[in-house]
Amino acid sequence: MNYQKKIISWSKKSNPKWLVLVRVILGLCLFIKGFVFIRNTSLLESYIISTSFIKNPVWITMLIPWIHLLGGSMIIAGLLTRFATSIQIPILLGAVIFVHAKRGIFTGESDLLFSVIILVLLIFFFFQGGGMLSLDNYFKKENRHKSFYGNT
Repeated sequence: MNYQKKIISWSKKSNPKWLVLVRVILGLCLFIKGFVFIRNTSLLESYIISTSFIKNPVWITMLIPWIHLLGGSMIIAGLLTRFATSIQIPILLGAVIFVHAKRGIFTGESDLLFSVIILVLLIFFFFQGGGMLSLDNYFKKENRHKSFYGNT
């Protein structure tokens, strides 16, 4: 619990306004990638089959796009940012380790660099949180206001 308080304290001290733009771009990238996977499920299925890690990719090809859409929209709004990033991190980690690392960074169709950047940003925002301009911060202020003035 002490580490969580330290992380939240650090997050409040070092939160420039331009990070909101980075958070929104991260969320948009995830949202768009989810939309691309929904429109082209064969692409996602080929990625998953190439890993030979999962034999029946049907359930995961249906789950990953919706997680990207929902998580991306939550990150854009700054709503439950740490939760949304914690759900996205295992997916991107799997993409980096099992899918894109086999193909390499210099192949024409590689998304390795993009996936690594997204993964690093997800880890950063997992610790940073939504920031000052987020729904997380708005609801915290709203709850503080209600608890101070009562439930009127």
